[in-house]
Amino acid sequence: MTSPRQSALRARHEALGAKLDDWNGMDVPWEYDQELRLEHEAVRNAAGLFDVSGLKKIHITGPDAKAVADHVFTRDMEKIYPGKSAYGIILNDDGGITDDCIIFHIRPNDIMLVHGGGTAMEQLEKSAKGKDVKIEFDDDLHDISLQGPKSVDFLDKYTPCNLHELKYFHQIPTTLFDRHCMISRTGYSGERGYEIFAKAEDIVPIWDAILENGKSEGIIPCSFNCIDAIRVEAALLFYPYDMNEDSTPWDVGLGFAVSKDKKGDYRGKKACMDAMGKEKTTTWSIVADTDELLEADAAIYDGDSKIGFVTAPCYSIVLNKSIAMVRIDKEYARPGITLEVHGDSIKSGAKTGTMPILDPDKVKRTS
Repeated sequence: MTSPRQSALRARHEALGAKLDDWNGMDVPWEYDQELRLEHEAVRNAAGLFDVSGLKKIHITGPDAKAVADHVFTRDMEKIYPGKSAYGIILNDDGGITDDCIIFHIRPNDIMLVHGGGTAMEQLEKSAKGKDVKIEFDDDLHDISLQGPKSVDFLDKYTPCNLHELKYFHQIPTTLFDRHCMISRTGYSGERGYEIFAKAEDIVPIWDAILENGKSEGIIPCSFNCIDAIRVEAALLFYPYDMNEDSTPWDVGLGFAVSKDKKGDYRGKKACMDAMGKEKTTTWSIVADTDELLEADAAIYDGDSKIGFVTAPCYSIVLNKSIAMVRIDKEYARPGITLEVHGDSIKSGAKTGTMPILDPDKVKRTS
């Protein structure tokens, strides 16, 4: 069955032998006709190009745009000036996580919210009632992502803006290969990287030009299976698998995405702030003693005591280890603790790792 949303790059994915399947209402390339190892290594050593147009883009415009965005977002919009973006959480009335997103402050009275499979649109529409604001879903705006250490030097050659000066979580309207776009220094890889937002008519030639001109640099197209591995290495959570409406930000280690001193109200604020400091769990990493992929939801034990479960397993091609993000009791959130993982078909020893497990100081993505 064809998904209701279609990327303008679908034909390019099919030409690459992609296995297409639905995510977030769009057919996305879960794998290409190439080894996953090549994609993984490209992201870590050169750069990989992803079509992440399955993310939903919502424009919030009008005199009350900032106030409406501020009411659904756990970060303080007073600190997110035009040209800056921020990662944050959208909560329900009970303080549970109903979505996560990045908000881009494009210009005064013009904000864009980019989210995955949660209820951001519904929350925005509730907050927009009675306000002088327009909320508009934009499926013509596509989003591709070039992630890896070579991304900045490569893209900088083909745009008039100075990408070396673009700060982490900042964006700029510009051209790339003479096509209009917005380039944002964001990504989902743990590497230095950029997201490129452009209309459907422009995104295909930009995609083609990146792959044509980047081939000699080792730049290749990368699949969603690659995303799922690199984001685990980088400890980047995915809604609703690593968090959901039963979780507060504190329960999953996302307290950094809540502005503690935010004066303005937002949906779920009181419940969220009342829960701060009462959390018993957090998100952490483990390294397994097996070469096999661990099972999602597999139980984690310390002796006879169940102390957590697996949320996101992967086999790290870079580390040559079976790793996972886990929801675990807070006292186990430190490296080197010996545990056991009990799945339906796999039982393995494991040790707690760092958070994130790759580049724990997050130097690569921020430098």
